[in-house]
Amino acid sequence: MPDTGQQDRRAEAAVLTGVREQLGQALFRRVAGPGGPATRARIHDTPGPRWFGPDRPIRAVHGDASMFIGGLAALLLQSLHPLAMAAVAGHSGFRGDPWGRLQRTSTFLAVTTYGTAADAQRAVDHVRAIHERIRGTTAGGVPYHAADPHLLGWVHAAETDSFLRAHERYGARPLDAGGYDAYVADTARVAEALGVADPPRDRGELAERLSAYRPELRATPEARAAARFLLFQPPLPLAVRPFYGGLAANAVTLLPPWARGMLWLPRVPVVEDLAVRPTGRALTRTIRWAMTPAREV
Repeated sequence: MPDTGQQDRRAEAAVLTGVREQLGQALFRRVAGPGGPATRARIHDTPGPRWFGPDRPIRAVHGDASMFIGGLAALLLQSLHPLAMAAVAGHSGFRGDPWGRLQRTSTFLAVTTYGTAADAQRAVDHVRAIHERIRGTTAGGVPYHAADPHLLGWVHAAETDSFLRAHERYGARPLDAGGYDAYVADTARVAEALGVADPPRDRGELAERLSAYRPELRATPEARAAARFLLFQPPLPLAVRPFYGGLAANAVTLLPPWARGMLWLPRVPVVEDLAVRPTGRALTRTIRWAMTPAREV
């Protein structure tokens, strides 16, 4: 006689696999765009030397689901430099095409982290050409240029710190202190290629660099508007906004206290410890599960 229990388990497994594939594909389309599968194949399957070998920490950090939270935290932190925020508000189209901006950024990270050295250099050259064209003046009359090494240094430091903090808290396999120092050193390779002068090469230098920028930072009306857009007005269907809201709430908890204060995002310790952070861990586990191909059994 057939083992009905085994058949039921197989049916349940098939349904679960289907859900996993649909969720994984939907997430991948969001972050990689319609050409994502072809781009992924080119990045990972093209033979040739890479900037970073398989054992480098940058691969572990940038390949983890914690990047979903770290990326949001980075955008919030970066917005606090008035010149960086003016460049984003005036030229990036983050409101009109937020998903396009996300897809371009994720592709750049993937190419420079995992792609061939030649492909990574082409991606860097493309971004540098764009930065060279982005110039303007803030509402207060201060000129900015996206290719300014000092401004690029802020964007890099804020991004690196946010990705590192997210991986440390939500990563599947957090690194030790030496591993995170090596991650900062890895990101410096890309930063220098983009035009950052003397980027930090360990976590101590990264903290010092962030502190050095603090006198230049402030929450402009544009920065607070960007925070409202990212946290409360995402261009998403209502059905998935609670999922996104959990990611956004955890991104806020990653911000340094001084940055949260500037953006009027108060800390609620009990709620964050008992509800927000556990939700972040559950969400990143779900993303990791969905985006990891199921193994044959």
